Amino acid sequence: MNVSPLSTAQAAAAQTGEGSAKADLDYNSFLKLLIATMRNQDPTKPNDPAETLSQLASFSNVEQSIKLNGKLDNLLALSSAGQAASLVGKTISSLDGAVSGVAASIESGASGLVAILADGKRLSLADGFRVS
Repeated sequence: MNVSPLSTAQAAAAQTGEGSAKADLDYNSFLKLLIATMRNQDPTKPNDPAETLSQLASFSNVEQSIKLNGKLDNLLALSSAGQAASLVGKTISSLDGAVSGVAASIESGASGLVAILADGKRLSLADGFRVS
């Protein structure tokens, strides 16, 4: 049985508990920019309030999407770790056959998921592996 690399899970596992990468402009910065724009607008040509509200709603949607993506990444990482944990006690090997043995435990770190074999060898699950 061939198993594909866990690159998506690695990326998610490498992130901190804060979720996905923060946008360059957060909600408070947007509000500050909005207030500065209102203060410095031309009194003879004021900004359209409907357009301002539309921009605020659009920014809020983008912010929520970023938070949702972070939560989905964390969920994917947890799911992948759970699946990798089911490898404990099974014989696994690298795709090239260089490293092989019975998985004693699974570690998750910055480099992704790594199987610790019974003989102490380490097998990175990111490069792909074979279960037999």
